[in-house]
Amino acid sequence: MSERQGSGATAVSKTSGGQDASKTDVPEDFDIDMENPETEKAAVAIQSQFRKFQKKKQVEKS
Repeated sequence: MSERQGSGATAVSKTSGGQDASKTDVPEDFDIDMENPETEKAAVAIQSQFRKFQKKKQVEKS
């Protein structure tokens, strides 16, 4: 397994035009092997945690 790259929230700086400066720094190409079984496992785990978060958020709202 690989180690996590950083932790916590990151600050987003704004330009004078009101647009995110970070959007210009995002590379257009990314190197993720979508055929790798590990990638699929990671995607399922992320989706599961996000669904739990959404459900908890909806219960707290009610």
